[in-house]
Amino acid sequence: MRIVFRNVDVLVIGAGPTGLGAAKRLNHINGPSWLIVDANDKAGGLASTDVTPEGFLYDVGGHVIFSHYKYFDDCLDEALPEKDDWYTHQRISYVRYKGLWVPYPFQNNISMLPKDDQVKCIDGLIDAAMECRVANTKPKDFDEWIVRMCGEGVADIFMRPYNYKVWAVPTTKMQCQWLGERVAAPDVKLVTRNVILNKTAGNWGPNATFRFPARDGTGGIWIAVSDTLPDEKKRYGKKGEVTKIDAEKKVVTLKDGTTIGYGKLVNTMAVDQLVEKMGNQELITLSKGLYYSSTHVIGVGIRGERPERIGDKCWLYFPEDNCPFYRATIFSNYSPYNQPQADVKLPTLYLADGSKPQSTEAKEGPYWSIMLEVSQSTMKPVDEENLLKDCIQGLINTDMIKSDDEVVSTYHRKFDHGYPTPALEREGVLKQLLPKLQDMDIYSRGRFGSWRYEVGNQDHSFMLGVEAVDNIVNGAVELTLNYPDFVNSRQNTERRLAQTFNFASSSPAPAANGAAKELPTRDRASSKVSANGGHSRKSSKQVK
Repeated sequence: MRIVFRNVDVLVIGAGPTGLGAAKRLNHINGPSWLIVDANDKAGGLASTDVTPEGFLYDVGGHVIFSHYKYFDDCLDEALPEKDDWYTHQRISYVRYKGLWVPYPFQNNISMLPKDDQVKCIDGLIDAAMECRVANTKPKDFDEWIVRMCGEGVADIFMRPYNYKVWAVPTTKMQCQWLGERVAAPDVKLVTRNVILNKTAGNWGPNATFRFPARDGTGGIWIAVSDTLPDEKKRYGKKGEVTKIDAEKKVVTLKDGTTIGYGKLVNTMAVDQLVEKMGNQELITLSKGLYYSSTHVIGVGIRGERPERIGDKCWLYFPEDNCPFYRATIFSNYSPYNQPQADVKLPTLYLADGSKPQSTEAKEGPYWSIMLEVSQSTMKPVDEENLLKDCIQGLINTDMIKSDDEVVSTYHRKFDHGYPTPALEREGVLKQLLPKLQDMDIYSRGRFGSWRYEVGNQDHSFMLGVEAVDNIVNGAVELTLNYPDFVNSRQNTERRLAQTFNFASSSPAPAANGAAKELPTRDRASSKVSANGGHSRKSSKQVK
């Protein structure tokens, strides 16, 4: 095999949102030399989209676009600039409980519950409010936070069972620093008033309004962003698969034998997999303290008009044990192009109850689709062989579909690294692991690269890459990584794509010994800037 050696100032591993954020910023400032590599043939990573043979689209889980950053918005609008590239939706979200659809967030809408449950929840909320007034310590874990904020009633009815289904680990084994804006703390007076007046609370949270691409699913966004980057600086597919990282020599070896010398490395693969490719036993041992759950994404394509009972719902939560999934997304509601057009003829595979259809002859639509998510860990095993069948039965149990509905397409894909668990041990590991890597000039960032779920949305992930590059080039503080509550509480407008940068276009040539070129120092960089205006692998320990 012919060995090719090349040097870059900054090497980016992974073409998901974080890696593309880094590459986009490097291309924007036109300073250090760079290259982005990915083992997949197309960009997207954990924000990619699959298409079934019948033409149904399914994202890697429930992804929608909402943003805390203008730079993120700018980059997406550049990649997909036309008005008809996007649909904008108001979130319509419910919790399924005792045959009812309770508006989200559940804890603000207990007025919808049966009277006995209302009493239990109000009692708990009052106890929690009184406890909060005198408490002088922080909650020691997520479970204690739930009880202190919501009371035992809401905890038992919804928060504990639902979060176990999501995280595949009990709430007592999770810390609570990650919460931020992700969980609504109920207003006791408002909840009580709504119970008395039989009212529901309105939309809450940063994703009350969201965008979704008209075509190609969420993955289409990232393919479009990748297309704005120079082809010669991208290596995707087998030729971009990393097999070894020599952190001491600063050399990465790719599957085709190519070796890349780098000055700084922005890594977006799971950090536990990164340290294995480095072969650093100290860091491998340290990474064993990080926990994660796997995610199964299930898709069901159905013939017929979308039922009235489903309406324009977006995503739905399921805390009860009458179905294996914790969340369902009515994926056909996001875009009419997420499923085959009505004139496409498809045969019926089977009826929802598993029985054979009267005819298997291909017929026209219309069609609609549901995407489901199921978590798995050593603390929450899953019958993988029967999971699709169990999920379809769960859809019948929750009145999402009827037993005689015609199933025309199914999808099932498991993602070994699904959720980075905010376990009690997490911060102790990350506060050692990430700085040790950075001392080696390795910036490990992203949903699993930096293992912080609270900044794991698409906008956060993209900006983790952008901010890593700015830190490399001019020492800028990485706000998203280090101050998640700060970036989540404001509109971050400091960076814009219209800004211009005047770095010298000619960089010094690589040293004769093959070392990567010197990066701009903080002083040199700041003086030159002017602003105008693979499926699964089980290398890490799961929760026990």
